[in-house]
Amino acid sequence: MDVFGAIADPVRRELLRRLVRGPARVVDLAADQSISRPAISKHLRILSDAGLVRAEVSGRERHYAIAVEPLAAVDELLRALTIDRAPITAHHLDALDTEVHRAARDRRRSESTSNSAHSKEDIA
Repeated sequence: MDVFGAIADPVRRELLRRLVRGPARVVDLAADQSISRPAISKHLRILSDAGLVRAEVSGRERHYAIAVEPLAAVDELLRALTIDRAPITAHHLDALDTEVHRAARDRRRSESTSNSAHSKEDIA
């Protein structure tokens, strides 16, 4: 997943905000969220795949830290988009995330309806 896809999710953005304050373990990050530790781990894996976090193993624990270098592309895009406009905020990114989920849901429903119609034609 690229950096833009990784930061599209509000949970992952919140994890990044938390990691700006310093490295943290999964258990610490999960304490700040209303989702499970395994779910936090999945989000961290996505952030890691995008290069946005690094994990350092310390004994049995992993300490996650933010990696800001990949955010340069986001900063560049946001600067280009805000030259003559109001800045893009977390509210805008949340709205984008909602629209992406809505479009995916509508596509699944459309495919389900299409598959159902084909099944009825096969019976007739």
